[in-house]
Amino acid sequence: MKTRDEGRAVIEFLFLGVLLLLPLTYLVLTVARLQAGAFAASLAGREAGRAYVSGQSDEDAEARARTAAALAFADFAFDRGTTLRLSCDGAPCLRPEGTVTATAVVAVELPLVPDFLANRLPSSVTISSTHVQTVDRFASR
Repeated sequence: MKTRDEGRAVIEFLFLGVLLLLPLTYLVLTVARLQAGAFAASLAGREAGRAYVSGQSDEDAEARARTAAALAFADFAFDRGTTLRLSCDGAPCLRPEGTVTATAVVAVELPLVPDFLANRLPSSVTISSTHVQTVDRFASR
């Protein structure tokens, strides 16, 4: 004797599996992209500060810092929506025991947001990282 419910468990399992799997997949993609943004900002700020204090002049140091930050952003596939702000506690920046502050900012676009929603709702998260680097006391320039 057959019942009318025979075979429905497979359909219910597939329906609920897809219904739960799609939001979970989106959540994993979003968290992974945000984590990549946090890593990129942290690495870019740190490497920009380190590159700045190893320069020979302020102009050379700024170019080195921007190049180092661009490489760090590119490592995590952030080619746009990134900024780097450099500041120092006095003039010249590369004086012994001076401090250089590098602030890296990344605008992380949320994945799979359609254009018609991106114009009406926030579709990105801004992540920033600040790194303070001290110029070596005994460095000769």
